[in-house]
Amino acid sequence: MKKKVPGSIIVLILLFTMVQCAKKGMPEGGPIDEEPPKFIRANPENYTTQFDKDEIRIYFDEYIKLDKPQQQIIVSPPMDPKPNIMPLGTARKDIKIEIFDTLAENTTYAINFGKSIVDNNESNPYNYFKYVFSTGDYIDSLMVGGKVKDAKLKAPSQPVSVMLYEIDSTYSDSIVYKQTPRYVTYSQDSTFTFSLENLKAGTYKMVGIMDKNDNYLYNPKTEKIGFVAENVTIPTDSTYNITVFKVELEFNPKRPSLLKGNKILFGYEGTVDLDSFSIDLLSNKPLDYDYRIIKDPVKDSLYYWYNTKPEMDSLVFEVKTAKTRDTLVLPRLGTMDRDSLVVNAESGGINKEFKFTANTPIIEHKDDFIRIIDKDSAEVPFTTEFLPMKNEILLKFNKLPENNYQVSAFPGAITDLFQDTNDTIVKSVQTKALSDYGKIILNIQNIRSFPIIVQLTNTKGEVMAEQYSENSGNFTFEFLNPGDFLIRVIYDANSNMKWDTGSYLKKRQPERILYYQDTINVRSNWDQVETFSLE
Repeated sequence: MKKKVPGSIIVLILLFTMVQCAKKGMPEGGPIDEEPPKFIRANPENYTTQFDKDEIRIYFDEYIKLDKPQQQIIVSPPMDPKPNIMPLGTARKDIKIEIFDTLAENTTYAINFGKSIVDNNESNPYNYFKYVFSTGDYIDSLMVGGKVKDAKLKAPSQPVSVMLYEIDSTYSDSIVYKQTPRYVTYSQDSTFTFSLENLKAGTYKMVGIMDKNDNYLYNPKTEKIGFVAENVTIPTDSTYNITVFKVELEFNPKRPSLLKGNKILFGYEGTVDLDSFSIDLLSNKPLDYDYRIIKDPVKDSLYYWYNTKPEMDSLVFEVKTAKTRDTLVLPRLGTMDRDSLVVNAESGGINKEFKFTANTPIIEHKDDFIRIIDKDSAEVPFTTEFLPMKNEILLKFNKLPENNYQVSAFPGAITDLFQDTNDTIVKSVQTKALSDYGKIILNIQNIRSFPIIVQLTNTKGEVMAEQYSENSGNFTFEFLNPGDFLIRVIYDANSNMKWDTGSYLKKRQPERILYYQDTINVRSNWDQVETFSLE
């Protein structure tokens, strides 16, 4: 026979159980650890001379891990192959460095950890710890520093690797493509300054590279480069400025391919002067053969359109520039459907041109078939400009604030390469009141030389407006939509009305660009007056 447990005892048991569970779940509290790890010792000791080991151990007072070691840790001079640095992924109380390279004689090596060493619990960083050793009798202690900037942007978009190459009997400018530097460091994120330390006396070439793949070699296709024009002799009290830029690659066309019916794609690398550029079909042409070349607005690509298919399925082309001549083969022409003419109209704004664009090559336009009327039904005079490489027809007419314009293109106004014409197109253009726009009135002082180009850009560096001057420092930018803008001034040294980049091999620096230090906030119905001194 079972005995009945009194209800009061059951209640006490339940209360006791709940209290115990609550105790297990209650946090103990206590202060948050804000102390970084502490360095205890190293084996071999830091700043060791006559170093001949293949392993280094660096000990700390608590468990640590390495945060973004690939971006933070710098070995100078670089080792090849790179050393293996642990921990990776798991926490431990020491850093283990395995060296596989045959170290150079009488050389000081520095392993700078940046901000990569953090404790395991709170990620408190032990900033800028450096392990230094020498394979010779003494530690080199000289240093040199400076600042980096970007030729086009207000600030570099990523850290710049600053490198020193020793100038000796084997040095040539091409060394940046083939060999790692003698010394290397990174620019700081916010100050864009750099410091190269533990250097030996000598004469060096100083180069800055946006080293995207961290291999200490220069890849001109993807990376920016900058250089100090004169050789750097160490020791020195001088500081150095490096401006990185993207070089213009030599034109290099790629093998063509059929993209659509009657449309062949010619991709390329580098830059090309379209005024001196041509693509000629060397294969037999039909009697009525005609073609057009159109540049892709974004990609490094050209589109070759032809009206009549050649009898041969394999075509041979000659691609010519002012400096180059290449023969390219399209192995198979094939059969694909071509696009039919579609014309689009882009209305722009009060300070932008109205334009017609088409998906097939425009060969003719008739102004008599185009009409513009304003909100009062009055006809508006206009002129047109055809841009063949862009495949655009610009309509230029005077736009007034608070007006509405209706642009009509009647059938036959636009004809393409295949003799197709447009259907009726009607597009409206509305302009806002003057009070909806802002204005920048700019006075530029201490201009060192003319001509200059003054550009208004957005915060991404995209040009929104520009003006050219050969003798004046006064500029007015009107009809601006509210927003943030940057101002930059280009010294147009060769007077070609555009910014020119530099050349590392030709030892030519890019044309100088100066940014106004402040971001300008344009407000509607407001004149923003600014003075920019170029000192």
